[in-house]
Amino acid sequence: MTKYQSSQRHLKEHQYCWLITGVAGFIGSNLLQALLKLNQRVIGLDNFSTGYMHNLDQVKEQVGAQAWLNFRFIEGDICQLEDCIKACYKVDYVLHHAALGSVPRSIEAPILTNENNISGFVHMLVASRDASVKRFVYAASSSTYGDNPDLPKVESMIGRPLSPYAVTKYVNELYAEVFSSCYGTESIGLRYFNVFGPRQDPNGAYAAVIPQWIAALIKGQVLRINGDGETSRDFCYIENVVQVNILAALTDAAEAANQVYNVALNERTSLNQLYEMIRSLLVRKFPYLKKHKPEYVAFREGDIRHSQADISKAIRLLGYTPTHRIDEGLKQALDWYIAHVVA
Repeated sequence: MTKYQSSQRHLKEHQYCWLITGVAGFIGSNLLQALLKLNQRVIGLDNFSTGYMHNLDQVKEQVGAQAWLNFRFIEGDICQLEDCIKACYKVDYVLHHAALGSVPRSIEAPILTNENNISGFVHMLVASRDASVKRFVYAASSSTYGDNPDLPKVESMIGRPLSPYAVTKYVNELYAEVFSSCYGTESIGLRYFNVFGPRQDPNGAYAAVIPQWIAALIKGQVLRINGDGETSRDFCYIENVVQVNILAALTDAAEAANQVYNVALNERTSLNQLYEMIRSLLVRKFPYLKKHKPEYVAFREGDIRHSQADISKAIRLLGYTPTHRIDEGLKQALDWYIAHVVA
């Protein structure tokens, strides 16, 4: 039995109260679905700036009416301390995923990014501290590695940040460390590497590459690749992220707390490879994709050339065992995208 399987069994036998910030977003709604299926009580906080009510509706449909009774939603904003305090009341574990993501958006709106990702983060830390939560698990980012060219990325070796977004995510880690030393607030940061899966929004100027490309291919639209297509990423399916959040919250290993961990696969996939993988999976249902060719455009400002994570620390200290490689994740995600993009 893996550590994750053991944790799932424990949750089925013991009910806790969890707070998920950003619950109506992509990652937040997937965490909600997993916890409700494990008979946990969940409070969700979201202001719908990047999340959607239809994500919550889909979770309700997936878990059923009985499990849905264990969920309480608060429409609120992490930039408002009183909303954070209200949400943290009598909570055991916090999974903090409310933030303004996207490197390009942070370059266009650095003040807004700072308010949400730093001020909002400190509000959540204060509220969690005052509520004496057992552990504060938060979404960190691979953008923290900045201009460090070393591969694979190791948690202890970071470079200079390349965007306002990267600055905010690094500051999150510093604040979490300070709250641990000053107030004893236990936290774990999860440096996500290019997470993808069902309910990831394919629309908008800041859409992630995988949902954006899937939607473009299904609709037979122009698909643009930044640069020469040899830029590579360590793509991580959402089920792996759900697993590591639960492991991070529940671990009783003293050395595992107050740390940051890479969350990925320790694999590199180029954008050209990714395009061919998605196209080949869709071509049977959409024959017009046999002749589809991507359009290459300029490199995107603030982007790093290559990214690959060393995940040995998460494996060793948390018992992280990724269950989905990129091809397996794409196959599962495509069913959702075909159903919702075509519809």
